[in-house]
Amino acid sequence: MGFVHLHTHTEYSLLDGACRIKRLISAAKAHGQSALAITDHGVMYGALSFYKEALAQGVRPILGCEVYVARRTRFDKTRELDSEPYHLILLCENQTGYQNLIRLASDAFTEGFYAKPRVDRELLARYHEGLIALSGCLIGEISRRLSANDYNGAREAALWYRDTFGKDNYFLEVQNHGIEEQLRLLPLFRRLSDETGIPLVATNDVHYVDPEDSDVQRLLVSIHTNTKWDEDSGMALPTKEFYLKTEEQMRQALPAFSDAIENTQRIADRCQVSFT
Repeated sequence: MGFVHLHTHTEYSLLDGACRIKRLISAAKAHGQSALAITDHGVMYGALSFYKEALAQGVRPILGCEVYVARRTRFDKTRELDSEPYHLILLCENQTGYQNLIRLASDAFTEGFYAKPRVDRELLARYHEGLIALSGCLIGEISRRLSANDYNGAREAALWYRDTFGKDNYFLEVQNHGIEEQLRLLPLFRRLSDETGIPLVATNDVHYVDPEDSDVQRLLVSIHTNTKWDEDSGMALPTKEFYLKTEEQMRQALPAFSDAIENTQRIADRCQVSFT
């Protein structure tokens, strides 16, 4: 059982992702990874280019998106309450899922846009079919609630996502980029998984291909936020671990989560979308 990256930002995560599609896919292939996902922030601009390049290089493309989920509804637009949406990874399992993800991404802009394109629980419940959901990074709803010491709230939210997407279609995401808060939450994710039966999945929040590319990504964020290189932009990644890691590096980062690593391949095997 191998490892597949399911949380990946390309150059189409504008002024945040520093992964050129061709080089990203080449690196995944060099690592011996048979498939690779594209999950840009809130958009699907890069899906077709990614799909074509992956097939050309003999890597199976997994189409997805990291959507922004409104804390209340997509129609609520009050700065104090609605300016920090949650992150959620959605992956297309089949053609129905692809059509639903297109609809979610479109409605996020036309109905839910407030600083960012946002969906909400009502839209997720309406267009969940054919999609596999991962709980996201530290800005995901489950992580946010756990960080706020609201374990019961995290459990309640996780069960809502599981019931909405289906018991085999929702996974709790575990990550280790050397961030103290991530390490603190890992045993809580294990506990939550054990108590609810929701499986774990291991991801690396890929924003650049190699470790030495971290400065390029930081420069993009500085442009994005109109800040100087040495200023706190509020968006800078805290470590240099957000690169395309090998399976061995992922196992070293998450030694107690072999089940979560193996689930990446199981999810990848289920994601079969093709265009004519």
